[in-house]
Amino acid sequence: MSSTYGKCFDPTGARYGIPTFPWRYAPDGYATRRQLRARGLRPGGQPVAAQVLRPRYRRGPLVAYLYRLDQAKKVRPMTLGKWRALECAMRARRTCPKCRTDAGYVIPTSLGMCVPCAYPDDEQRAA
Repeated sequence: MSSTYGKCFDPTGARYGIPTFPWRYAPDGYATRRQLRARGLRPGGQPVAAQVLRPRYRRGPLVAYLYRLDQAKKVRPMTLGKWRALECAMRARRTCPKCRTDAGYVIPTSLGMCVPCAYPDDEQRAA
């Protein structure tokens, strides 16, 4: 382990307050939120158990928080009401506020409306 990674190694938590490990050196039994989700789990209200640091030059280190696998809970299933709410929210993101039509894609926030409404003079030209 290099000296750079040695600065990120604090298994007792004396330096950073919680156990800290270098990138890719986390012990078994810990997982990030993404790793938990890939296993069909969620943190379930547990506090952050440890962290992984990846040193970077010119900026602070990248931090990934770790949760204990034995305290993780199963992901709650999507109910019919949640599916409906998600569908309604996505429909609202695709609806142009100017022409009130479904654009078929998520409206860019930079434009605030569908592309044909944002650029009405740009007709489809044959090349």
